[in-house]
Amino acid sequence: MPELPEVETVRQSLEKKAKGLTIIEVTVHTPQVARAGAFADFASALQGLKFLDFERRGKYLVAVLEKGIRLVVHLRMTGRWVYCAPEAPLAKHTHVVFRLSDGNELRFTDVRRFGGMEIVLAEALEAHSGLAKLGVEPLSEGFSPEYLGEITRNKKARIKPLILDQSKLAGLGNIYADEALFLAGIHPGREAGTLSQEELKRLHLAIRHVLEEGIANKGTSFRDYVDGEGRQGQNQLSLKVYGRSGLECVTCGMPLAKLRIGGRSSVYCPNCQGGS
Repeated sequence: MPELPEVETVRQSLEKKAKGLTIIEVTVHTPQVARAGAFADFASALQGLKFLDFERRGKYLVAVLEKGIRLVVHLRMTGRWVYCAPEAPLAKHTHVVFRLSDGNELRFTDVRRFGGMEIVLAEALEAHSGLAKLGVEPLSEGFSPEYLGEITRNKKARIKPLILDQSKLAGLGNIYADEALFLAGIHPGREAGTLSQEELKRLHLAIRHVLEEGIANKGTSFRDYVDGEGRQGQNQLSLKVYGRSGLECVTCGMPLAKLRIGGRSSVYCPNCQGGS
């Protein structure tokens, strides 16, 4: 699933290409992924409106349109929202096509159809079922070692599932959680409440670092992820532990191990990250 750096990269690329353009026509091939919200019809509600901006909240994209309309987009596992020329071949799993005023198109594709788009009025945005539950943005001023202390204090929950909880931290996923815990030298199975102040400071800096690095590298591409122009990211070349189980640790040379915590796979270094 695209995580914060991937969604932010899509946002930046769409902002560069589609901001200020008007939607001339919308073609919906799969109605299930295009929800009209308070409107009778998805396509007609958006036709003629200009893209004023593109925002991100956690793993959600929010297109800001005229007349107080917002288009909330979640890519889920395999979703893509790509700006392209009209003559580009139409992918098999293309669900929605936006024809734009510069002659190009925005196409939403999703092989597994877990993602989708929903029209939301601006005044109802904060109450949106997905957005309303999101916690602090890890690249915002609200994210601090003190905040980490608040959400971990006296918690018996393991630290990896806790920082993956979107109601605590919005946008962090499996890739960047593994990378941050490795960088901070913290075992993913540690009880959250046992972390010291120094460890919380290290984890805070590590989370910010791996997310900023992911954005700088235009996201991590293994299979489905591409940015808003259809380009793969390069952050997979910088990963230290995620996807590297059994390979040598880049720091100490010990083979990296894998375990399941809270139903998710975690890769870590038994030497550099200690015990649980």
